[in-house]
Amino acid sequence: MEGAPDALVSVSTPFASSGHWRHHARIEQRVVGQLLQTLLYEDVLSYEAIAEPAAGVSGATSFSLTLGERRYRVSGRRCHSFQLIRLEHATLAVEGAEGTPEPVSLQRFIEDLEAALGDVAIQPGFVNELTQTLIKDVQSSAWPVPFQETPQTLDADALEQYFTDAHSYHPCYKSRLGFSLRDNQHYGPEFAQPLRVWWLAVPARLAHQGAVGGVALADRVAEDAGPRVLASLDDYLARRRLARDDVVLMPVHPWQWENALVPVLYPELASGEIALLGEGETTYTAQQSIRTLAPRNTDKPYLKLAMSITNTSSTRILARHTVTNAPVITQWLQRLIDTDATARAAGFVILGEVAGVALDERAFPDARYNDVYGKVGAIWRQNIGEFLQDGERAVPFNGLSQFTRDAGGEPATPFIAPWVERHGVEAWTRQLVQVATLPIIHLLFAEGVGMESHGQNIVVIHRDGWPLRVALKDFHDGVRFSTSHLARPELAPALEPVPERHAALNRNSFIVTDDLEAVRDYSCDAFFFIALAEMAVFLHRHFGLEESRFWAMTADVIKAYQRAHPQHAERYRCFDVFAPRWEVEALTRRRLFGDDAPQVKLVPNPLAAYAPGEEASC
Repeated sequence: MEGAPDALVSVSTPFASSGHWRHHARIEQRVVGQLLQTLLYEDVLSYEAIAEPAAGVSGATSFSLTLGERRYRVSGRRCHSFQLIRLEHATLAVEGAEGTPEPVSLQRFIEDLEAALGDVAIQPGFVNELTQTLIKDVQSSAWPVPFQETPQTLDADALEQYFTDAHSYHPCYKSRLGFSLRDNQHYGPEFAQPLRVWWLAVPARLAHQGAVGGVALADRVAEDAGPRVLASLDDYLARRRLARDDVVLMPVHPWQWENALVPVLYPELASGEIALLGEGETTYTAQQSIRTLAPRNTDKPYLKLAMSITNTSSTRILARHTVTNAPVITQWLQRLIDTDATARAAGFVILGEVAGVALDERAFPDARYNDVYGKVGAIWRQNIGEFLQDGERAVPFNGLSQFTRDAGGEPATPFIAPWVERHGVEAWTRQLVQVATLPIIHLLFAEGVGMESHGQNIVVIHRDGWPLRVALKDFHDGVRFSTSHLARPELAPALEPVPERHAALNRNSFIVTDDLEAVRDYSCDAFFFIALAEMAVFLHRHFGLEESRFWAMTADVIKAYQRAHPQHAERYRCFDVFAPRWEVEALTRRRLFGDDAPQVKLVPNPLAAYAPGEEASC
């Protein structure tokens, strides 16, 4: 869908039409409820919890707390999985000082929260993220469903636009700070609008470029840019009397050019040293991450670009060192898989980050370092379509726990319902757990590599809904290892180190560590705590599968792997996924209290009940 229908007031003006108001109350309840859910789970607020056995759902609980002069009550569950708290946002009710009902209000909830926290000030930026999440979700909710096909028949790239629920835990799930409402309409994935990228000619001395061996980077770039951009490049080279090797072509997101790059690069643009060559010819649509673009109707690589927006509390720049490391890590992982019989037999795929370009901040005066850092960067990632056989389709893992939508945009039925009905909930779940878990534990146990494989970084390949294997992605800053504990340290990649200034700003951004628990928890936090727990809770809520049964299936996969590969016994102990507790990131505490001290939570591990006997020690 490439334009708003006539029946809608412009989607760039939320709250100006009945379509927006129809969704507003539900979305405001979600934003407040999701924030409250994290505050309860991360032990920020005290609350009362009363079991609701009459609800007929295991763990059903009524939660209540007083903030300021108001009483908040909501139904939910204390889940078996990591003792997660999941609230039914639609049941959230507020009572004033006299016990009179009040509508749910994000603004009043923030005021009440500030009063409850006392001397601990809530960061204004966090409040803005919450407000922008509310506004932008209301905006997108009035946009009609962009596809008429049966959702289960859509390809993986179309599903990236179809699934609009975003992060189910982080309260700032759609903040997109930096986007105006018009920007959000143009570049938000749920609007499925076509876009083309802009191309810069950058002197080689100001640039970094790299590629996986065998990938012709110049050909890759030329194909994406198209003849018009290449003609502009020829004119630029002729005017400045330069050779082709003197210049690096760099794609930039149109929003980034308009909002971040002209002020940063105006000295070079004014002198002609850097030139804007024009718009490329490849047409893309945004994926869920916004900055990763999928080419339309082709298996060309995806394109991940630097964007100076903030979403889920993270700024989406692309640092040079991560762009440098992307193809190096891809080559390393692919070699580990290609030279291991177990990995080859499992059939899982990595969507390789085959090439990258970036501005080199070190080539600029020190006074401009922070201005240019991470502002121009691109990574080309293999397309899932390259790996699909006849009759196979793919779906983002986090879409498996989402709903189809009716004509009005409201949630309808679970996306996986036809598949579960066809195959049976037990059989389907066991197969999903098998194909998704095996690659993660293999790389951890057999190689010593932790993977940040949350639901957005896993793609499930299926036939008629039956999971066959998975594809993993996002490696440039999404792996972690201890060199001395790699199974094959002689193959360890030579990585560009994290700059000191980057590490000072983001203490969690590192790949190499001596902390073995940090390696284990990297996989456990992303995969077990986020991706699998979401599925366990969803399957229980909508299909009646007990969460303990789900984790027993997961433990079966892990123990079967360990029995079949006793040669890794030492590493099973070093990276003990059956440990009673894991350390996970406390997302909301980070935003409230900052990073001066690590904001983490020890969570009970649902796999611990199924731990095998003692293995060899490190």
